[in-house]
Amino acid sequence: MLGARRLERLEEIAEEVGGEAIALDVTDPGSVEEFAARLPRCDVLVNNAGGALGLAPIAEADEEQWRWMYEANVLGTTRMTRALLPRLIESGDGHVVAITSIAGFEAYRGGAGYIAAKHAQRSTLRVLRLELLGQPVRITEIAPGMVETEFSLVRFGGDREAAERVYGGMTPLRAEDVAECIRWAASLPSHVNVDEIVVRPRDQATATEVHRTTGE
Repeated sequence: MLGARRLERLEEIAEEVGGEAIALDVTDPGSVEEFAARLPRCDVLVNNAGGALGLAPIAEADEEQWRWMYEANVLGTTRMTRALLPRLIESGDGHVVAITSIAGFEAYRGGAGYIAAKHAQRSTLRVLRLELLGQPVRITEIAPGMVETEFSLVRFGGDREAAERVYGGMTPLRAEDVAECIRWAASLPSHVNVDEIVVRPRDQATATEVHRTTGE
């Protein structure tokens, strides 16, 4: 079963994989409860919702943007995990996978709100790992670097030119690369818990150190 806000896109994927698409907004507790109620069983939960808004410094922070980032990245993961945890435990071999970011490990200028949210999300996962010790549930964090999706387009409020500049002159990861990390971690024997995977493109060493062939 797949859940996301943009149902029309989700339906295309569901058709490809033979799944069911359901409208889901992780920032809305009611939407999360409705989604969870339709799942008779859950073996693997992939928390992929999240995102960043803006690049304002802390002195000019937009509190509404910060609230949205916390809602989507931290509380969204928490709501989904809490709602489905009983089914994950009942499955006898549950797995919670969360897509975080290297922003949960590093700090960089212009990313304060997103960095704060990702550090919080990462911390909740580490606590969850402790809380579920002895239960048949694995916890895996996957922290990507630069991935060319709509992430930057959202961050820059739909400014496509600004979003494209982020990946100019280098080869970023693709969504498929991150998906392969999820597949690999979930495919391992149930006694093997991959705590975290940090994955970056070859052209990126840190959040701000990027090799660009064009000098962009």
